[in-house]
Amino acid sequence: MSLQIAVIDDWQNVASGVVDWSVLDPVGQVHFLHDYPADTATLIERLKGFEVICVMRERTPFDKALLQGLPALKLLVTGGMRNAAIDIAAAKALGIQVCGTDSYKQAAPELTWALIMASTRNLLAEANSLRAGNWQVGLGGDLYGQTLGILGLGSIGQKVAQFAQVFGMRVIAWSENLTPERAAEAGVTWVSKQALFEQADILTVHLVLSERSRGLVDAQALGWMKPGARLVNTARGPIVDEAALVQALQSGRLAGAALDVFAEEPLPLDHPFRRLPNVLATPHVGYVSEQNYRQFYRQMIEDIQAWAAGAPIRSLG
Repeated sequence: MSLQIAVIDDWQNVASGVVDWSVLDPVGQVHFLHDYPADTATLIERLKGFEVICVMRERTPFDKALLQGLPALKLLVTGGMRNAAIDIAAAKALGIQVCGTDSYKQAAPELTWALIMASTRNLLAEANSLRAGNWQVGLGGDLYGQTLGILGLGSIGQKVAQFAQVFGMRVIAWSENLTPERAAEAGVTWVSKQALFEQADILTVHLVLSERSRGLVDAQALGWMKPGARLVNTARGPIVDEAALVQALQSGRLAGAALDVFAEEPLPLDHPFRRLPNVLATPHVGYVSEQNYRQFYRQMIEDIQAWAAGAPIRSLG
C-alpha cells in the first residue's frame, strides 16, 4: 500500500517537526502543503491526487462541492472531535471516512485567562507605550472581588472558573442546559441569562457553536452589561453579534473586549477589531499550543494507521 497523504492548514509551518511522520512510511508518502488557495477549483486541482488529507480544525472548508471534486479522497482526518468546516453528511454519502482526534484540555482555558488578565490590566497599551519610548499610560483594573460571568460551564468553562476562584473572584454561570446543581458542583453560582450579563464585570464565552448559540450574545444581551464591563470570547466568533459588539465598544459602553475568534477568519484587514483601542485581539490561537499540536498530529497518524489496517478509530458522523 502506498497512500498519497496531504497535510494542509499548517499555518505556522510546524507540522513536519512536531511529530515523527516517518512511522507512516509503510502505508504511504506524506506531503506538507503550504499555500492556501481560497477557491474550490484551485483546491481541487491541488488536492485531487490524495487519498488521505489531514486538516486543522475549522480552517479549510470541506463543503460538498470540494468533496465531490476529490474522487481519490478516502480519508479525511481533522484535529479535534468537531469540525464545523467539514460537511460530514456529504463525506459519508461519498464514501469518505472522517476521523478526529482528542484535544489537550488546558490550552484554551490558559489562553482565556491570559486574555482576561491582559485586557483588565491594559497590558497591550502599556507594552506598546514602553516600546515607543514612553512610560505608563493608564490605570489597570482589578480581578480580586470582581464577578466573572461564564456563558457555558463545560470542561473549558469549569477550568476558567477554577482560575477565577484562585484569584478571589465571584463566579456565576448560565447556559440553556446548566442546572443550579451542576453549577454548585463546580463551586459556581447559577444565575439567569439576564442576570449573568447584568452582574458580570467580565463575561467570558465558552459555548459550542450551534444554531441555538449563534448570535446569542446580541445587542440586547450586550445592553444588559454594566458600563465598564469586559467581554472575552475564545469559543466561536458567530456566538457574538460582531456589529453590536463594535457599537458597544465604539460608544465606550463596554470597557473592552478580548477576542480570539471571529465571524470570518482570518479576520478581514479592514475590520474594526484590528483598530479599536479597547480591543485585544489574537488570531485564533486558543488551541495553537505545542502540547495540543503534538496530540493532534500524533493521533492523526494513529487514525491513518488504523484506517489503513481496516479498523478506523475516532470516527466522526
